[in-house]
Amino acid sequence: MVGKVSRFFMDRKLSTKLLNITITSFCKTKELEKAETVIIDGLRLGILPDVVTYNCLVDAYGRFVNIDAAYLVLDRMKQAGIHPDIITYNSLLAGAARRCLVNRSMEFFEEMCRRNIHPDVWSYNSFIHCFFKAGKPDQAYRVFQDMVMKNVSPSLTTFNIMINGLCKSDNVNNAMALFRHLQTYGLTPQIDTYNTLIDGLCKAGKQSAARRILKELEESGHRPNAITYTTVMKCCFKSGKFQQGLETLVLMQQKGYTFDGFAYCTAAGALVKKGRLEEASNHMEEMSSSGIVLDMVYYNTKMNMYCKEQNLEAANEVVDEMDKLGMESDIYTHTIMIKGLCDTGNTLEAELLLDKIKNKNCESSLAATNTVVHTLGKAGHIDHAVMMVDNMDVKDSFTYSSLIHNLCRARRFHDASKLLLSCLRNGVKILKSVKRAVIDGLRYSGYRGDAKKLRAKLRIMRILY
Repeated sequence: MVGKVSRFFMDRKLSTKLLNITITSFCKTKELEKAETVIIDGLRLGILPDVVTYNCLVDAYGRFVNIDAAYLVLDRMKQAGIHPDIITYNSLLAGAARRCLVNRSMEFFEEMCRRNIHPDVWSYNSFIHCFFKAGKPDQAYRVFQDMVMKNVSPSLTTFNIMINGLCKSDNVNNAMALFRHLQTYGLTPQIDTYNTLIDGLCKAGKQSAARRILKELEESGHRPNAITYTTVMKCCFKSGKFQQGLETLVLMQQKGYTFDGFAYCTAAGALVKKGRLEEASNHMEEMSSSGIVLDMVYYNTKMNMYCKEQNLEAANEVVDEMDKLGMESDIYTHTIMIKGLCDTGNTLEAELLLDKIKNKNCESSLAATNTVVHTLGKAGHIDHAVMMVDNMDVKDSFTYSSLIHNLCRARRFHDASKLLLSCLRNGVKILKSVKRAVIDGLRYSGYRGDAKKLRAKLRIMRILY
C-alpha cells in the first residue's frame, strides 16, 4: 500500500496538498498508522508536511486515541518549525470536550491565549460544551459571558449548546430566557433549537410552556419533524395524558412525517405500562409491516410486552430471533427478561440467568441484580434480598433505595434507618420518598422519638455531606 502511495505522489508531481488529502482520508477511517507512514514516505520524496498535515493528526488522535497523543503532535510541529494555529487548538478543545476533560480544556484555552491565538466561536463552543458535560453550568455560563464581552459573536450552535446544557442542568427558565434573546444577536431559531427547548421543558414538567413553544415553531414557518412530535408524545405519556400522546402519533402519520421506529416503540412502551397490551401489540405489528428497520429498541419493547402478558415462551422466542439476527442482548434485554421471570414467581430461574450474565457486562449485571433484589423484597423475601446485596461487588443508589424501601415494607424500620444513615455517610444518594418512608414508618409504629432523632441526623448530614 505504502509503495503505491509513494508512486502516486511521484506521478502527481509531489504535492503537499495531495499528501494532506491522503492523510485526511486515512485519519477519517481511523488508519492512523498508515497516515503516519504516508508522512514518512512524503519526507523521503521531499514533500514537507505543513500545518494542515499536523492539524489532521491532532484531530484524529484526539478523536480516536486520547488527548495526550493529540497534544504530543504539537512537539512534532515545533521540531518541524511549524506554528500551531486556531484550528490546532480548536481540535484539542473539541477532543477534551468529547472526553469531558475540564482541566485540559482550561490548559489549552489558556495556552492558545498566551500564544496570542485569539479564540473564535468554535473555541468557545467546545469550552462551554465541556463545562456542561462536566456538570458545571455556572462556569459554562461565565465562559458564554466572557465570549460576548470579548466581541466574539455567538452562533446558533452556541445557543443550541447553551439551551441544551441549561435544560439538562435543571435551569430551564434560564434556557427559555436565552431563547428569547436569540434575535438580539441577529439569529433565528431553527428546528434543532426548538426541539432542544421543547424537550427540556417537557422533562422539567412544564407542558404548557412546551405547547407554547410548539405553537411558535409552527407559526415560524418551520415544519415540526419526527423528533419534535416524538418529544411531545413522550411528554404526554409522562404526564399521564395517554390519549393526547396517541393522538400525536396519529397526527404524525396523517401529516406524512418521516419517522423511525422510536415513535412506535415510545407509544407501545407507554401502553404496556398502562396495561393496554392489545393496543401495544397493534402498534408493534404496524411498525413491523411499515418497512421500518427493526432495531434493538423494537425487540426489547416487544419482549417487555410479552413479559407483561406473562408469556415467557414468546419472550424467549424474541431473544432467539435477536440471536439469529446477530443482535447482542443489552442492559434492557437482560433486565426485562429477569423482571419477567421474577414477576411470574420464577426467582430461582432469574438468579440462574443473572449468574450467566454477570461475567459478560458489569453494568447489565447491576441493573438485572437490582431487579431481582427489588422483586425478592417486594415478595416478602427480605432476608434473601439483604444477603444478595451483601454479596454484590457493585452497588448503586437504586440498590440501596430499593432495599431500604423493602425493609420498610417488612416493617423493619430500625434496620432501614441504620442502612439509610450508613448510605448517606458514604455519599450514596437515597430517594426522598424512601427517606420519608423510614421516618413515617418509625413514627406510626410508635417510635416517635427515634423518628425525631433520625430527622435531626438527616438535617445535619444535609449540611455536612
